Amino acid sequence: MERSSATSGGSTRREATRQKLYEAAVTLIAEQGFSATTVDEIAERAGVAKGTVYYNFASKSVLFEELLRHGVGLLTASLREAAERTAGAGGGKVDALDAMVRAGLVFIDRYPAFTQLYVAELWRTNRVWQSTLLVVRQQAVAVVEDVLRAGVDNEEFGAEIDIPLTAAALVGMVLVAALDWQAFQPERSLDDVHSALSRLLQGRVSGPC
Repeated sequence: MERSSATSGGSTRREATRQKLYEAAVTLIAEQGFSATTVDEIAERAGVAKGTVYYNFASKSVLFEELLRHGVGLLTASLREAAERTAGAGGGKVDALDAMVRAGLVFIDRYPAFTQLYVAELWRTNRVWQSTLLVVRQQAVAVVEDVLRAGVDNEEFGAEIDIPLTAAALVGMVLVAALDWQAFQPERSLDDVHSALSRLLQGRVSGPC
């Protein structure tokens, strides 16, 4: 038991350290770009020794790749939780999608620097982590696909819906709208932005009554 507790404590401390490194890296890279950001700066911002960075990650590129995994993993989990919570409350699939839109906005509002990096990296083709980025992106989109597919199966949505494209479009809509909100309409509340996207969702996915 003592060994287990020690192991658990060590794991918890390492996760806390990795979290600090993620936060430092995402902030610095958002401010000055990946190439201009050094491991020394990441360590300093995180309040750890440079060796701690290399103890947790083999290189700056590996750190950034794991940062992408970590961030999109959090987004995916929040989308899935929103869908499951709606289903548990007896809501339909449009309700689930609407809850996922809100969950996405909440995530982006909480992690704006990560979201900016993620969207920027989606358009790059010369990064060593490109394949990883595509995999984690598909994990997030797949959660939306599952809800759309279930909606088609229970005839809440029409069978003509292109599920992969619609799922990608919904995720993209939330990402782009949220970044536009933060950059150009920061005076609007999250509830206001969600309400606007909700009306768009109702018209485009559920269709006219």
